[in-house]
Amino acid sequence: MTENRIKAHPILIDDSVANIPFYWQDQTFMAKEGEMISSALIANGITIFGHHPNDHSPQGIFCANGQCSQCMVIADGLPVKACMTPVRSGMQVFPAEGLPKLPDVPPLNKIAPNPTPKYNVDVLIIGGGPAGLSAAIELGQIGVSTILVDDKAHLGGKLVLQTHRFFGSSEAVFAGTRGIDIAKKLESTLRQHAAVEIWESSTAVGVFEDKSIGVFKNGEVYVLVYPKTLLIATGAREKSLAFPGNTLPGIYGAGAFQTLVNRDLVRPCENLFIIGGGNVGLIAGYQAIQAGIHVCGLAEAAPECGGYKVHKDKLVRSGVPVYTSHTVIEALGKDHVEKVVIAQVDKNFKPIPGTERLYECDTVLIAVGLDPVNEFTKQAELVGLPVFSAGDAKEIAEASAAIFSGKIAGRKIAGFLGKQTEEIPADWATMEEILKSHPGAVKEQVIPDLEVGVFPIMHCTQEIPCNPCSTVCPRHLIHVDPADIRHLPEVDYFAEKGCIACGRCVAVCPGLAITLVDYRNNKQKPLVTLPFEQDPLSISEGDEIELTSNEGMSLGKATIKTIKKIKGYANGTSLLTVEVPREIAKLVSGLRLIETTQPAPFELDTDDPEDLADDAYICRCERVTAGEIRALIRSGVRDINQIKAVTNASMGACGGKTCLNMIRRMYIAEGIPLSEVTETPVRPVFIEMPVRVLANLPDEGDRT
Repeated sequence: MTENRIKAHPILIDDSVANIPFYWQDQTFMAKEGEMISSALIANGITIFGHHPNDHSPQGIFCANGQCSQCMVIADGLPVKACMTPVRSGMQVFPAEGLPKLPDVPPLNKIAPNPTPKYNVDVLIIGGGPAGLSAAIELGQIGVSTILVDDKAHLGGKLVLQTHRFFGSSEAVFAGTRGIDIAKKLESTLRQHAAVEIWESSTAVGVFEDKSIGVFKNGEVYVLVYPKTLLIATGAREKSLAFPGNTLPGIYGAGAFQTLVNRDLVRPCENLFIIGGGNVGLIAGYQAIQAGIHVCGLAEAAPECGGYKVHKDKLVRSGVPVYTSHTVIEALGKDHVEKVVIAQVDKNFKPIPGTERLYECDTVLIAVGLDPVNEFTKQAELVGLPVFSAGDAKEIAEASAAIFSGKIAGRKIAGFLGKQTEEIPADWATMEEILKSHPGAVKEQVIPDLEVGVFPIMHCTQEIPCNPCSTVCPRHLIHVDPADIRHLPEVDYFAEKGCIACGRCVAVCPGLAITLVDYRNNKQKPLVTLPFEQDPLSISEGDEIELTSNEGMSLGKATIKTIKKIKGYANGTSLLTVEVPREIAKLVSGLRLIETTQPAPFELDTDDPEDLADDAYICRCERVTAGEIRALIRSGVRDINQIKAVTNASMGACGGKTCLNMIRRMYIAEGIPLSEVTETPVRPVFIEMPVRVLANLPDEGDRT
């Protein structure tokens, strides 16, 4: 029996919750108590959850966030999203083959609905991620009655998926602390404030004309909340791409991949290819290596990766090839991804024939950007309910920026309600702008012409908001401009009291971009200390490792002399010390972690790679192709409602959450501004619910 669980991880610990039995097609499997059906299935080697009713193509997970409908299964007789439904002991799970047969129900005219519970509150916050938590803390501190609603069992949003140390300001947003730990810190602080009521495993359903918000509370009861004001902190949903094979099991959104690997400690694949060089894709790639997964490559359509260079550097020096000005052409496989084809693109992002490359892989991770989840904002504005937004629901940025965005939103709401008379400090807005800024200029690396004593080498060369290294140095030798932490750190190499080789800067750096060079014992063979955040059991003192530069160039092999951890910064970070020739000491920035994969040549069946794009699915739910939609656009259709009427695009179970933005981008690609396009109304109910819940009837096992 297959068990795809991560047994060793440098940062995450298996809490060893109880195993419970469940049944998949009448075969017994074991699951972790409380985990989602999707994670339990993949942990047991099951990636095909059913087949689509239109073309009988296999389906698995894609988003793992309840946004799409790819993971539908039949659990104890009811169709559910596997990624949002926890396994219960003895649960009977079957594939969703075709349209599900619903159980018989009693006639509705014999059912007397119970009154819907109603709540009045000053503020309702939808979303318990970094922005929602920070806003709730601000409101709780001054006693504003608040309800925080989040659809997950644990607070933190995407923070709970992030194992890396965060960038930003150590003083303002916990920079130098891992995302998973920031989530715990924020939650712990919030729970100290009695004015804030927390509803976990609860989903906001919609905003209605009487200015109420329907909430599916605890997955059990439907309630109406009447807030004086509303804060939307729902984060973002991932963008998708249209290419042949994009619905195969093994095509994951980056969030789904991180959910499996970092939340549930499930190892979903062996060989991963990444599409997208923003921070999400770059970070997920390194997290994959930490989980023991081979990353065979990353393709980014732009001439440069849009994420932080230090994240890209981590991958490159680990052995992962990064192809800029490249895009995905198609994914190949019968019932699961087996191969992916990429190709170079020109300045107009058009594939260049003859540049195709073929990679063997079993998973393709899609990380091509985010869109704000703003449906509730629009609904609230429509009915005249005072509404604020924060974090990615307001503007896509880093989680550190979302923390500060929520903090500011909390203060603004308190002022709006007359609960707070203090002005918001002016430097808060400045810090928010700094934190959400895009990566800045890449500058030439400063390498001191010095071969005496011990000192740090800063391998970060791009201006990004980050200052942890300057805050932990006991000799205050590292300086970051406090007025603008985007400036690169500067090292005082000639201070009277110099570096003591404590290693704190190496351990705390979020980009793993600092090494120590020590000439004190041997100038010809100095010692180099570098960070290591992989399985600690995979190395030992005396092992030989291959050293690399930031550009991924091999610098030869060296023997590990010592492995140690630094008190206060030991959670997951080891410091390796090696002895190297003086010629390369200042160039060493990492070590090769994986064997670089070489692609195979590949010839398409067509002379024009763009021909394939018409066969790609835009609407996953209804299996509507890009060619069908493009033909309508070119025929003069400027109303998305007409596209819906003709093709059924966005009419499926996800309500257009995965395809509407792709349709909008198709208009733009055809040179049609969105100002000329008539939008479709937003589906008023955000998620599906059993009818009995709307009537507040007990679950007797036979009602839907």
